[in-house]
Amino acid sequence: MEAALSMLRHSFLEKCLWAGLFAMTAGCALAGNQIIPGTGACDPHIVIHNERAYLFASNDGSGMTDWWVWSSDDLVNWRHESTVMPKDVFTQWKPNSIDPEKHSCWATFGAFKNGHVYWYVSASPMAVLMADSPAGPWKDPIGKPFIPEGSPGAAYDPDILIDDDGKAYMVYGCYDYYIVRLNEDMVSLAEKPRPVEFDRRFGPLSGRTDDKPSLHKRNGIYYLSWCSFYAMSTNVYGPYTYKGSVLANEMTAPDFLHADTDLWYDRHGNFFTWHNQWFYTCNDGSQPNRKGRESVISYVHYRDDGTMAPVRLDKIGVGEYDASRNIEAEDYFAAEGAEVKERLSGGFEVRGLHQGSCLVYPKEKNLRANASVTFILSSDAGGGTLEVREKGPDGKLLGSCKIPRGSDDRTNPKDRWDSYTPVTCGLQNNAGTNDICLTFKGDGQELVRIDRFRFR
Repeated sequence: MEAALSMLRHSFLEKCLWAGLFAMTAGCALAGNQIIPGTGACDPHIVIHNERAYLFASNDGSGMTDWWVWSSDDLVNWRHESTVMPKDVFTQWKPNSIDPEKHSCWATFGAFKNGHVYWYVSASPMAVLMADSPAGPWKDPIGKPFIPEGSPGAAYDPDILIDDDGKAYMVYGCYDYYIVRLNEDMVSLAEKPRPVEFDRRFGPLSGRTDDKPSLHKRNGIYYLSWCSFYAMSTNVYGPYTYKGSVLANEMTAPDFLHADTDLWYDRHGNFFTWHNQWFYTCNDGSQPNRKGRESVISYVHYRDDGTMAPVRLDKIGVGEYDASRNIEAEDYFAAEGAEVKERLSGGFEVRGLHQGSCLVYPKEKNLRANASVTFILSSDAGGGTLEVREKGPDGKLLGSCKIPRGSDDRTNPKDRWDSYTPVTCGLQNNAGTNDICLTFKGDGQELVRIDRFRFR
């Protein structure tokens, strides 16, 4: 994390700016949601490596006859890295269903370890590819199915979790899921696959889960997800306790509601973290002029009990903002010295802001020249300063305001933290799109908590 934050301070926002200027050059695509529109990039699984996001995807645009890797340094501008067709890599064996007419190239997942990138692909049965770079060239390192014939379950739709101790686990299957630990070489199994235990099964299909399971871990808790549904456990093997879905009608823009089916159908994807923020990427089939399914990304916020709140799904997506709308403070793209917590009165806020903290909101679109910004915030002590800077924590100062103390008629400090006050800063900025960074100065204690803000 320290390396990531150091890069953020010195170069991240400059990269965002240049990416925006050159987004429409050959090999790049610029989008909000859907993230790579008109391509059919679907079944998205995003992995972060060396401060870059890598999207391993199926390809509805080709009729699922190949697999793709795309990459981005800001989750807005995407560069195509490689395309793999089964006939180009499976030289020593032939999967049972490799036939373009059968649409055999199903969901995939990539993992970085041992100085290599490993690409687990669903080709009925499953295979593993290996390369030194996501751009390839790719090879089949074992010359046989990755999950041995006769193993339990449907051997496709893999997902990899590399745990805190470096051990790697794969979950795979359809409706019935199996989990297996991998050897250090990442191309062989350390044990026999085990069935995943649930307390209940629920999903878009009545009484069942779905295909394409996924694993992630946060604060010692393992999350097993399928479609937009998820369950939690303190053990990677389970048992897992069902918790619900991260999609809800009330948090979804009307034009992202499926016209021909419900909101939760075919939302294959995964959860990932970057720059002290969590994200969820999944399939979407709601937009016009698409090539089959496409991919979308949303911010993810965790309640204090570890469950996930429903995500906001709209055309803005992540990594860019509309300055004409309210912006929830917790929807930052990157942060240092901050944490997202539930507000005492409901919803979320950004806490723990102190001397040296920063919150990054790149690509603020539709800003008026010399705008003002109003923050809805709370403070127990007050007395610090909130600064609005351009590009990064060391960038040009656009404006600043003093942080007031919470209402004095509240004797309980918790009450003062729950007393929100509008505070307005005048800015000296250019019109158009600006990269915004909020920084904080004060005596070292927690200075302020921010709920949301709005430019005028």
